[in-house]
Amino acid sequence: MPLTLKMSRKWTDRYALIVLSGLLPVVLGVLIIVWQANRSLKLEATQTAQEAVRQFDLMLDNAALAADVVLPLAGQDCAQVELALREQVTRRPFVRSVNLVWDNQIYCTSLFGNYKEAVNPANYAGGVLWLMPGTIVTPNDPVLVYRQARDKRGALISLYGFHLVNVLGLINHKTQLLISVGDAWIDRYGQVRTTQLPHLPVAQTAVASLEFPYRVIAGFNQGAVWRHVTVEYPGFLGLLIFLGAVSAATVHRLQQRSSSPSSEMQRGLEAGEFIPYFQPVVRGDTKQWAGAEVLMRWQHPTEGLVRPDLFIPFAEHSGLIVPMTRSLMEQTSRLLAPHSSNMGPGFHIAFNIAAHHCHNLELVEDCRRFLEAFAPGHINLVLELTERELIVPTATTHELFSQLHTLGVMIAIDDFGTGHSSLSYLREFNVDYLKIDQSFVALIGVDALSRHILDSIIELSAKLDLGIVAEGVETQEQSEYLAAQGVDFLQGYLFARPMPPGEFIEALRARLTST
Repeated sequence: MPLTLKMSRKWTDRYALIVLSGLLPVVLGVLIIVWQANRSLKLEATQTAQEAVRQFDLMLDNAALAADVVLPLAGQDCAQVELALREQVTRRPFVRSVNLVWDNQIYCTSLFGNYKEAVNPANYAGGVLWLMPGTIVTPNDPVLVYRQARDKRGALISLYGFHLVNVLGLINHKTQLLISVGDAWIDRYGQVRTTQLPHLPVAQTAVASLEFPYRVIAGFNQGAVWRHVTVEYPGFLGLLIFLGAVSAATVHRLQQRSSSPSSEMQRGLEAGEFIPYFQPVVRGDTKQWAGAEVLMRWQHPTEGLVRPDLFIPFAEHSGLIVPMTRSLMEQTSRLLAPHSSNMGPGFHIAFNIAAHHCHNLELVEDCRRFLEAFAPGHINLVLELTERELIVPTATTHELFSQLHTLGVMIAIDDFGTGHSSLSYLREFNVDYLKIDQSFVALIGVDALSRHILDSIIELSAKLDLGIVAEGVETQEQSEYLAAQGVDFLQGYLFARPMPPGEFIEALRARLTST
């Protein structure tokens, strides 16, 4: 493929002298890369732990707000305040139960009403937090309890354990994370332990919360440095070998083999080789077409149709993804605008955007030109935030999303739960849709844990009043399950594969004729 760097073994056999002359720069280069990899992993572990602390603090802030409301009620008759306790459970995200305490004795809960159980303040780290392995209701699920006390009054707020596990498991799947509260700790597998904290052999770091008595430990398992080197610097050995003495013909041949991916993509962009493919999105209840996601394909002159996973990461890294997306939007508007009468009212057209799109406000003008190509109000433009690179909230990004919403553009989080920080995106950006990653959909009926995570995402979207789209629907069982859960839109091979423009337009006409 044009974006891969290969080194021929026969080349090294025939030109052993060239390989030997390049040995010294190779060794020095590897040492530098290993040092850089350790530095990068340490930074990644620290940033991931900081993000986890931010998300846990957000959960506990909700618990603290609930405690502030109910603490003055402590001491009143349970029958009079039980409804107020349940109201806090309903209103506060992540809160599972609210309990009132008088003189270190639980006497009223949002779950059972009147209830008697002694409270031992010594169980709570700093008198505030207690990480429990379970309760009588869910004996096998971890629970984080927040305590607030004043004189004889007290309030205990318990948080869903699976929210903790979700953050530990989904915030960055490459990083090992655990949260430590007092003598107890928990990792992504959901089991509360009181044993000694494990040692993470690579880039271990600890970040303590400034608001609550807990800390997050992050790091990597053995071998992470080498895996990082092989992923981030796969062609570095070949580049070092170029420093050896080679004949002019060999140098020319190697330069051809190691041509810059960004240069090749720039050439393809100027030649109009990046074209749109369309994958329909259907309504969950009626299965009628509600829109389409526009996917980028590379029609390479010698390699044929190049898969997007081979060039999109390079495009995002180099910044070429911005003009490539602009070209895709222009092509799409030219192709579909003359056929907009074949689309239903409010037909959704979605494009993926990356972190590079958020460095300035040019995307607003791109979207304005796209919408002006269609009759006003006839289509809905959706931008899907990809998470291969983290979109850092800044004044520019906030202004960008504000102007996009003013323009009527809707925002979706693509592959929700699998990228850098979906939960932080929900907090920072005004999101309209969540797209459930196909890895969760694929395990419907197969893996109970993934189904619970899927149900939690659907429940979260309902609480936040967000639309939801399920990707990768391939079986009738998946379709029926998602529809039963109230998922708004479905997308996948069960309904249609990505289509070239001509085939998509013909399918639009055919569906209009059939109706």
